Amino acid sequence: MLFNSYRFMLFFPAVLLFYHAIPKGGGKKFWLLVASYFFYMSWNAGYGLLLLGATLVSYVGAIAIEKFRPDTERKKKTAAFAVSLMLLFSALFIYKYLNFSLAVIRRSLSLIKISFPTVEFDLVLPVGISFFTFQAAGYEIDVWRGNIRAERSFIQYALFVSFFPQLVAGPIERSRDLLFQLEEPQPFDFGLAKDGVFQMLWGYFLKMVIADRAAIFVDAVYGNMYEANGMVLIVATVLFAFQIYCDFAGYSTIAGGAAQILGIRLTRNFDSPYCALSVRDFWRRWHISLSTWFRDYVYIPIGGSRCGRLRSSLNVMIAMAVSGLWHGAGFHFIAWGCLHGALQVVERMCGKIRDRLPKGVQWLLTFFWICIGWCLFRASSLRTGLYAIKKMGGAVVKGYFFKSEELYQYFSVGNKARRLQLAFTFDMHDMHLLILCIVILLLIDFISFKGISLRSVLARQNPAIQMFSVALAVTFISIFGIWGSAFSAANFIYFQF
Repeated sequence: MLFNSYRFMLFFPAVLLFYHAIPKGGGKKFWLLVASYFFYMSWNAGYGLLLLGATLVSYVGAIAIEKFRPDTERKKKTAAFAVSLMLLFSALFIYKYLNFSLAVIRRSLSLIKISFPTVEFDLVLPVGISFFTFQAAGYEIDVWRGNIRAERSFIQYALFVSFFPQLVAGPIERSRDLLFQLEEPQPFDFGLAKDGVFQMLWGYFLKMVIADRAAIFVDAVYGNMYEANGMVLIVATVLFAFQIYCDFAGYSTIAGGAAQILGIRLTRNFDSPYCALSVRDFWRRWHISLSTWFRDYVYIPIGGSRCGRLRSSLNVMIAMAVSGLWHGAGFHFIAWGCLHGALQVVERMCGKIRDRLPKGVQWLLTFFWICIGWCLFRASSLRTGLYAIKKMGGAVVKGYFFKSEELYQYFSVGNKARRLQLAFTFDMHDMHLLILCIVILLLIDFISFKGISLRSVLARQNPAIQMFSVALAVTFISIFGIWGSAFSAANFIYFQF
């Protein structure tokens, strides 16, 4: 069930109505658990068994880990921890990495003239499996470290793993942040709910007006990469940077708003990432729940920055390569992660030189390298990604970048061949609207970057202004959002991860 679908528009008010109608007690948690499983199983009923299996493994595993004393039963405690994690990650490996691993083995053996049978399993990746697996794994690690006690209430823990607003695309919540909020359901808070509505409307604007509109152009260009010229590829890559940001941040914002209406606060997952002045700063602002997960459970355990410069640089590369692999089973995702790791290493080595540059130059360099990385991320393979980068570089060298008529020709009425490449009509009017909305996004992000919350400012206004703002936002999204019979509700990009 998509947030931007008519089904969710009926589902969420019904969940909210019954949730607040149920008397205070365990019934509220059970209702949210039933709603969460219904939400997830609306994609595929079998997914519910997968979610339940991950929940049972981590629930029982955490209790087993806590049962053994770390001083006298260390080996048993370690065995329980290792077995439960292996079982937990086994489903993720089978669905997401099995075919990729077999292909890597086959290619590697072919280099030394050893034949390996071509085996490929027809597996459809369940939505959100990486998210709820990592959330459950983080909980088990916290129990292993002794940071929290294992949860004895299965209903509460199952709701922690399956809480529907953040189930399929995050944020990846920690037990210390979400699990204990679920222990005592909160009564309806009008101020909190009102702010949640503001959040949801902003999320729908990001997803439906910006991301889904940009996707029409980006998908057409990257789907016909070998025919598009370098200038068009540059524009498509920059637009993809905003598409993936607005798509993912839009989901996280809608999720946060929906949870807040239910009286639950989720972790902030984005903090003006394109205002970053370095790649390292970008990762403090982008997909915060995942970057902190890798920091706490991968980077720091392997040594972090406590080692020498060479070892700490290697630790950064390992963490970012694993992060790239988390996003997808492909060498282009690993290359994307390694690029971000290498850039962070270079920034550490050249920090004093970078700090002397004007902030505008630092921002431009950061955004440039982020876009290069997004080209690898968006491409269908490492080879096509490198080809696109080469083609864009050639366009800049030859001066095509400054010939804006190249872009206008792409939309010209007479150029029927290229217009047919676009799945739907996308002309310069759409481009102008898209650019205007991106400018609005950047202005609001910059204001947020300076520590000013527009939602808080709006909340202080009189009710008439607030109602007018909500009505204006709903009208704008209804008119300019990509949805309806011509454009079916589009999936969120991170559902595939």
